[in-house]
Amino acid sequence: MNTQALNILRIDTSATPATSNSKALVDLYLETLAANGHDVNLTSRDLSTALPLIDATWIGANFTPADKRTDEQTKALALSDSLIDEVKAQDVLLISTPIYNFGTPAAFKTWIDLIARAGVTFRYTENGPVGLLENKKAVIFVTSGGTQAESAIDFATPYIRHVLGFVGITDVTVVAADQLAIRAAESLEKARKGAVKAAEDLVAARRAA
Repeated sequence: MNTQALNILRIDTSATPATSNSKALVDLYLETLAANGHDVNLTSRDLSTALPLIDATWIGANFTPADKRTDEQTKALALSDSLIDEVKAQDVLLISTPIYNFGTPAAFKTWIDLIARAGVTFRYTENGPVGLLENKKAVIFVTSGGTQAESAIDFATPYIRHVLGFVGITDVTVVAADQLAIRAAESLEKARKGAVKAAEDLVAARRAA
C-alpha cells in the first residue's frame, strides 16, 4: 500500500471562480480523496488573475544558454522557472477549465507558454520531441455551455491532452460537464459521478502500488 501523501497542483482557469462549475468539480474530487483517507499536499494556482504574456525579452532569454544570460534575462524567466518547478514537484495536476469560444481560456494558454520550454520540460531528438515531465497524472475538469466535449468543435480538451503529452504527462483523465446550457442537470450529475470515480480510481491505484 502506498500511504505517502500525494502532491497535487490545482490549476483553476475560469474567469468567474466564485461560480465556476469546473472548479466545483475539483472541489468534489479533493473531497473524495479526503473521504477515502488520502493525504494531500495541495498547491493551488488560480489563473483568473492573469499571468504576464511572453514577449521578445522572454523569448531571447529562453533561447540564451543559462550560463550566458544577463541579469535582465534571468529575471525575465524567473516566473517561468518557478511555474516549472511547481509542476515538477507534483504527482497529480488537476486542471479546471471552461470552454470559451471553442478553446481554453487565454490565461491557460499563457500558463502553457510559460512552462513549455525546450531543454527544460521537453527536448528534441532524432525521433521527435520527448517530454521531460514524466510519472505524473492529470485530471481535466471541463465545462461548456453548448460545445460537446471532445467533439469536432471542442478545441480545448484535445489541446490540453496534446500539450500535456508533449511535456511528458500522458496519463490524462477527462471529466466533462458539457452543454450546460442545454442539459445542465444531467450533465452536472454525470460529471460529479465522473469526478468521484476518478478520485476513487486514484486511491485504488495508490493502495495497490
